[in-house]
Parts: sequence; C-alpha cells; structure tokens
Amino acid sequence: MNAPHATAAALQVRAPARLHMGFVDLDGSLGRRFGSVGLTLEGLNTTLQIRPATALTVSGHDAERARRYAATICERFNLPPARIDITGAIPSHSGLGSGTQLALAVGMALARLYGLKLSSRDVAGLLDRGARSGVGIGSFDGGGFIVDGGRGALDSPPPIVAQMPFPAEWRMVLIFDHACRGLHGAAEKEAFRVLPPYKAGLADRLSRLVLMRALPALAERDIDMFGAAINELQHCVGDYFAPAQGGGRYTSALVSSVAEHLAGLGAACIGQSSWGPTGFALASSEAEANAMVAAARARFAQAEGLELMVCAARNEGAQWTELPG
Repeated sequence: MNAPHATAAALQVRAPARLHMGFVDLDGSLGRRFGSVGLTLEGLNTTLQIRPATALTVSGHDAERARRYAATICERFNLPPARIDITGAIPSHSGLGSGTQLALAVGMALARLYGLKLSSRDVAGLLDRGARSGVGIGSFDGGGFIVDGGRGALDSPPPIVAQMPFPAEWRMVLIFDHACRGLHGAAEKEAFRVLPPYKAGLADRLSRLVLMRALPALAERDIDMFGAAINELQHCVGDYFAPAQGGGRYTSALVSSVAEHLAGLGAACIGQSSWGPTGFALASSEAEANAMVAAARARFAQAEGLELMVCAARNEGAQWTELPG
C-alpha cells in the first residue's frame, strides 16, 4: 500500500477545554454505566500545528505523551511522519479534559493532514480516551452543553445523546488552585474500582434531573432552574466521590471556600469539574461574573495558588486553520 500524501502544507487545530459536571448513573443497572454532563469552554485550548516531515518530531507542552499518540496513529495506518508543535495547552490534571483534547488534536490533525477518514470517536478509541465520558469528544466535535449516554456493551466511547447551545451571555467563573492536582492516571482508575455503585434510586433521580430540569431550563434560558439542577447534581456526585478526594465535595479546600463565597454572591450554581481541583460558578452575565471575581479576589487576597478566570461557553467544536508552508 502506498503511503498517503499530505493534503495541506500545514494545519493548526485549537481544541477546547470542557467542564465535567458529573455522572448520572454509576449504578449501570439498565445496562449503561456513567453518563456524563458537561460544558465546552471558550478561551482555554490545546493548540498545535502539524506539517509533513522526514521524521516524527513533537515539541511543546506534554510533548512525550503527544509523541506516543502520534506514533500510535502513524503505525496503525502507515502514515508518513510529521512535525507537531504544541503552542498552547489546557492545564494538566486540573479537571478540564487536557489529556483527551491533546489526544484528539494529535490524532485528528494527522488524519486531516494525510486525508485519513477517521472520526474523533475513532481516534478516542484508538488512543484509550473516552473510557468513561464522551463529553470531551462532544466538545471537540461541536461544543455547547453535552450529555452522553454512558458506556454500554460496545467497546467504544459513550455516544452523545444531547448537545445544546449555551446562552451566549452567561459566564462561568473558573476557580483554579495551582497548589493542588486532581486525581488522574492509576489513582483515578483505582478510585473508580473501589467506590461502590450509586445508592438505589440515585441514578433515577439524577437522570430525571438532567432530562426534566437542566435541559428544558437551558432551552428556555432559565438560569435559576438550570443552576438548581446542576447544584443538586454536584451535591450528589460530590458526596459520592468524597472518600476519594479527602472527605469533601471538592478536592481543594481553597476552591471549596471560594465556590461557597461565590454562591453567597449570587452564583446560580457552583461545583467542581471532574476530579478537580478546578471549580466553577455560573453568573448571568459578564458584568456579574466580573463583580464576583473582584469580590472574591478581595476576600481571598492572601490565598496562595488561587486564580480566577471569567469564561464564556463555546458553542462550536475545535477550530481548524490551514497554514502556509
């Protein structure tokens, strides 16, 4: 078989971060396990450039992991080598989906550069991403607010069952604790192995909460009902995962304190993304979000490692740009 030829001199892809707001069903009694809820973010991206080369080379943030991803795809499909330069990165181990977005950016960039017909779900499966959640894949493909249908009998990432635009005026305040890291890798797998299924009836409650409160509220732009649904989801999921993250709903005590402070300032909902430590708070507008941030910065002025960021939702997937040679 002849090796494929490049379809462009160079490409750039910008893959967006996401919030993972919780799992709907860790019981799996209906035959599907997990079921994730999440939101694509604007302004936090993993960005890379790719071009044909005589040898596979990767530079930039997390280059060794990216090189492994690229080598897997190249070997599997007999692709020519490429040069990959990672020029921007989602913070690692922060609960924002950095690993999945890096894998999808690398795999899909190689596929596009060499005309290979692969979907992001194909790439995720090949690179061992999307084992429990499909939110990162949905964010890469189309953005917005995402619900996946959980892992079923098929050995493939969970399918996206709902994907809706998020109101353009709403804002998330992201809460970073740079002195803390969320569970990842072997520790994350062990946590899922030892934690029990949800208590009887909880998955039923959370499924109904997402279907009959969060999604309709989003369709009607009802921030109070949407926020109440996410708050309840976060409380239930946070209590469930507490034994694996120090006994509380949040991995970081600092993020917990800041989030509760923002709730007192009027945030529609607060929570932690995935294993954290990144937290979030929902505001109805950029002005409200900026006022919350100013108040929180004043209140927590002495806190080491704290960063607050106002972020819009992204209602599109990854951004592709063809570059000159």
